[in-house]
Amino acid sequence: MSLVAIQPSYGNPAARRHWRDTIDQEVPFGSEEYAAALSGEQREALQRLHPTGSSRFWGATAVQDKNMARLSMGDVVLFTGQSLVRGIGEVGLTFKNSTFADMMWTPDPDKGSWHNVYSLLSFRHTEIPYSEIWDLPSFNAGDNFMGLRVLEGGKADEILQGLGIATVTETRRKLARDAEVASVIAQGTQVVPVEGVHTPTAAYRRDEREIQVQRAEALLVNEYKATLAGAEVTRLRTPSGITDLHVTGPDGTEVVEAKSSGEHTYVRAALAQLLDYAPHSPLPADRLGALFPVCPAEKSVALLHRYGVDCIYRSAPHVFERISAPDGARMYMRKVWADLT
Repeated sequence: MSLVAIQPSYGNPAARRHWRDTIDQEVPFGSEEYAAALSGEQREALQRLHPTGSSRFWGATAVQDKNMARLSMGDVVLFTGQSLVRGIGEVGLTFKNSTFADMMWTPDPDKGSWHNVYSLLSFRHTEIPYSEIWDLPSFNAGDNFMGLRVLEGGKADEILQGLGIATVTETRRKLARDAEVASVIAQGTQVVPVEGVHTPTAAYRRDEREIQVQRAEALLVNEYKATLAGAEVTRLRTPSGITDLHVTGPDGTEVVEAKSSGEHTYVRAALAQLLDYAPHSPLPADRLGALFPVCPAEKSVALLHRYGVDCIYRSAPHVFERISAPDGARMYMRKVWADLT
């Protein structure tokens, strides 16, 4: 399971210089000048991960030795500053090298070299307000994320799911598992339930350099949330994951799951998640709602209604329509949602 590091990186002039020099642009570590500062093992490892001979880099001083020792390939870094997550990266190679670090960043006058160096396998510029993290169940409004923070377990999962982050490493792991299962089945042998398929060691292609950050659903949720005047709107953490919205208002309690498309595959996914989340609502859910950017096809709406789930869709900017499930289906299914059957 990936760790998530929250890394302040844009709050002062020195950090912004570092950003300009090694995040906005890649460092040519394969050049004669930089290569001379790397050990043979470091050069070979970097070249395997970044065959173009260049990569984005970040670093930390000795104060963060313990935190940095926890990070490894595939972990996620949120680069923060000025109340925004300004970029999201995926850790590549981690190593200590003061000489190499000092070529990229001037040592801090008090804390010394930024010798805890890591490359980035993938990276995406973002402008995600802190409030989207504050809305997650385990975080607090007003937290400005001062100092490097490394999250694991439930908090890390909340960040990854809540911000819609999918890493290249995890995608490769899933593809590797899929290929393994297909191969075993083709050979007529038994599938072994291996949970931790090793990530392939092949070089990462340039077209894999952007980590996936799925923003469509978050933007749709925020726009819909703004229409819910007079209701208490939160996100609920359940053993199955985090709800997009948990709404308590005059009409009772509703769990809402958003999808970035009204296609049938997305409708089925929303339905499955809602049925998984509903039994964990602190108050028994009166409604379940699936939220889409457009109205799904009739057969998809009928699927939702069969299980008592309302269809909510964006009909115009800041305008949402609800196609309510039949009362009979909803009342029948409420026992299932509340796990009272």
